[in-house]
Amino acid sequence: SYIICAIVGAILALNGHFALTIGTLVAFLTLNKSFNQPIGQISQQINAVAMAQAGAGRIFDLLDQESEDDQGVVTLCRVETVDGKMVETDKRTGHWAWKHPRSDGHVELVEMKGDIRLEGVNFGYFDDRMVLHNVDVYANPGEKIAFVGATGAGKTTITNLINRFYDIQKGSITYDGIDIKLIKKDDLRRSLGVVLQDTHLFTGTVMDNIRYGRLDATDEECIEAAKLANADLFVKHLPDGYQTMLTGDGANLSQGQRQLLAIARAAVANPPALILDEATSSIDSRTEKLVQDGMDKLMHGRTTLVIAHRLSTIKNSDCIMVLEQGHIIERGNHQSLIKEKGKYYQLYTGAIEMD
Repeated sequence: SYIICAIVGAILALNGHFALTIGTLVAFLTLNKSFNQPIGQISQQINAVAMAQAGAGRIFDLLDQESEDDQGVVTLCRVETVDGKMVETDKRTGHWAWKHPRSDGHVELVEMKGDIRLEGVNFGYFDDRMVLHNVDVYANPGEKIAFVGATGAGKTTITNLINRFYDIQKGSITYDGIDIKLIKKDDLRRSLGVVLQDTHLFTGTVMDNIRYGRLDATDEECIEAAKLANADLFVKHLPDGYQTMLTGDGANLSQGQRQLLAIARAAVANPPALILDEATSSIDSRTEKLVQDGMDKLMHGRTTLVIAHRLSTIKNSDCIMVLEQGHIIERGNHQSLIKEKGKYYQLYTGAIEMD
């Protein structure tokens, strides 16, 4: 309406029709603009309300979802050795076992070692479209297993299945010889330390963020975990040390510092098994060395599953598995795969050329 009034009014004023002057036209356009402004504001408010309704609809859909049906019966418990026999205890012994009820009423304690096995696993987010095909993975206690391959090959999917975020269509996944379907999900996930590429810190002190790995950890245990992760040095230089407040997802820290706190968080949990998903991909090479040293200390003696695009970080792995379109096409250590001059050789030599 503003444009129409301006054009028509200008034509009438210039041709002297209806005794319309330029001053009158300007006054009329000012009134026109004042009249249209609240209409525009109302339309913007209606648009905001419509967007809010759409967002609220998704939130309510999520809230209406039924809780996961957890039929697991095996739980995690602390144990100590008395007269050469494992017994359950409330003490912080650093040793854990699976509390496995048997059909005869007997409860068996199975030592938690970190033996993870996937046998003949087929999985798809939809039943008609498989993502993983006949995957076999054997991780003995204390071994470091690495997964490499192109984006979308199924590396992260494997770790999601071990955490039982999804259930497989075919095959079996066992943890210390126990089918993970028998293990309560909370206990299963509590036994696995996870360090991801994207680190999320909470509003609170540095100490609180480290303690999130194990809520009953003491201050001394959190500081020891920070030293193990090479985070203690930079934390001491913060304004209030371990009592420094972090806000905005740790916005006052660098990416490398946030990653070191994530490693410290996993260290204080002291899990027998670790999952490291692209943990050093978003930091510079100098910081990567510090983070890598922290992760090497954390991985010592623990079963570790590593997903990495920087192949230099997995050269010392006990076994490297190369995935392509959901299939494991190569497996072996670094030296044997280089000698084969297959897909891993192409990925590794290409990475060196890029560096």
